[in-house]
Amino acid sequence: MILPIYAYGQPVLKRVADDITADYPGLEELIENMFETMYQAEGVGLAAPQIGLPIRLFVIDTHPREDEKKEKKEEPKEPPIKKVFINAHKVDETGEEWSFEEGCLSIPDIRGDVDRPAFIRLRYLDEHFQPQEEFFTGVTARVVQHEYDHIEGILFTERLKPIKKQLIKRKLEKIKKGDVKADYRLKFARK
Repeated sequence: MILPIYAYGQPVLKRVADDITADYPGLEELIENMFETMYQAEGVGLAAPQIGLPIRLFVIDTHPREDEKKEKKEEPKEPPIKKVFINAHKVDETGEEWSFEEGCLSIPDIRGDVDRPAFIRLRYLDEHFQPQEEFFTGVTARVVQHEYDHIEGILFTERLKPIKKQLIKRKLEKIKKGDVKADYRLKFARK
């Protein structure tokens, strides 16, 4: 089932999410719905707060879509991954910071360069509640860091340079008011 994505201005997006237990109601279906919602919105990651749930759960799939495969002729620098992250907690972030343009399904029509460390190590549970500790690098690390920020109540716009923050202020206010269009269903904050 495709779920509405909570737009900028929704309080759940600014809340630090809670850990869950293996008996969380409907978890398997929730994970399926999150992947389906993410694919329909053409995203590479989706965190539970983006669908209104303040829990430490996010999914990513960095496999290129078919149209991207045709456009790109070079091999990817790291292998694509499809993963579920439950109760993720950062072990460390290291390496030189590098800039990369990011966007967010909760903040349509806004993109900007964000500086992040090159590597991240996470401790998390997979969809079978098996403990994992993994090191991510490159664009995969970027996607993981972005989604991890969501479960910490941080939006990518907070990591933009001050001048860019000023330039997008009006657009953010419009999104908060529901004055934005997307190719997927958005849920706006109540006025």
